Amino acid sequence: MCYEIVCRIVVAMTTATVTEAPVRASLRPALDWRLRFGVLALIWGFSFLLIKVGTDGYTPFQVTLGRLLFGTLVLAAAMVVKRQRLPRGVRMWGHLTVAALLLNALPFSLFAYAELTIPSTLAGICNATSPLWGMLLSLVALSEDRPTRVRVAGLGLGFLGVLTVLGAWQGFSGLDLTGTTMALLASLSYPIGWIYVRRTLAGVGHSHISLTGAQLLLATAQLAVVTVLFGGIPTHVAAVPLLAVAALGALGTGVAFLLQYGLVAEVGPTTAQMVTYFIPVIATGAGIMVLGESLRWSTPVGAVVVLAGAALTQARRGVRGGGA
Repeated sequence: MCYEIVCRIVVAMTTATVTEAPVRASLRPALDWRLRFGVLALIWGFSFLLIKVGTDGYTPFQVTLGRLLFGTLVLAAAMVVKRQRLPRGVRMWGHLTVAALLLNALPFSLFAYAELTIPSTLAGICNATSPLWGMLLSLVALSEDRPTRVRVAGLGLGFLGVLTVLGAWQGFSGLDLTGTTMALLASLSYPIGWIYVRRTLAGVGHSHISLTGAQLLLATAQLAVVTVLFGGIPTHVAAVPLLAVAALGALGTGVAFLLQYGLVAEVGPTTAQMVTYFIPVIATGAGIMVLGESLRWSTPVGAVVVLAGAALTQARRGVRGGGA
């Protein structure tokens, strides 16, 4: 849910493909990276709970608009502190507009609509399928990303896990297919956006913060138009849902990006991307303990299979580079 999409997806979800020099040791944050890693996992894991709470008081488009607005404010503040400027050029902003739609406006809205009818636990598990979609698409769209037997096996195992989560042998009984499909489409949107960004914005020479700030600004503008046309204006202020939306945007979109950016710069994408495997676990625990959501045995079992398959799809011949 940030621009370092290589680590949010190939991790996988929010999001960046532009390479930057490692942070100098003297400039590294005072907090140990393991602590920041844990905070990032908690923030993203609780995001699905916050979406569910937000939709109790506001429409899905309103929730998404609020999320993007608060996230943009955090990135704007970071840009001011770091003295960063927005990128320039019509072509650049055109590509960022598409990226904003695919990586922010569309998946955020789909998850919000999905959670009207499915539990936050299921939404969190659906989010974990992004690496599977990412590999499947990269085999078609990225000629340099060649498959291996292990990665293909991981792809098959991952989708077997999805069928287990959905209870396919029971004919998907008791499952809201519309909501589940929306959550899966949201997860699919991330790797599509990642591939687009990789093809159009790699090596453009702008910082991650600058690009993400512009991307979130554009996504906010997109949702502002959509919300006015289709989501309506809130007729009352629902305090708890509003706090949930504010936390979702400021923490889950704004602060999470900054944390991930620092982790990638310090320990590399390979290590930073491991946060993905904690998100569905935390999302499930939060949904059960806080919202009282129930689980069928097939949900956690299928989730483990999905995560195992996702991990295998990230296997490479040798170690690649560095380390949301």
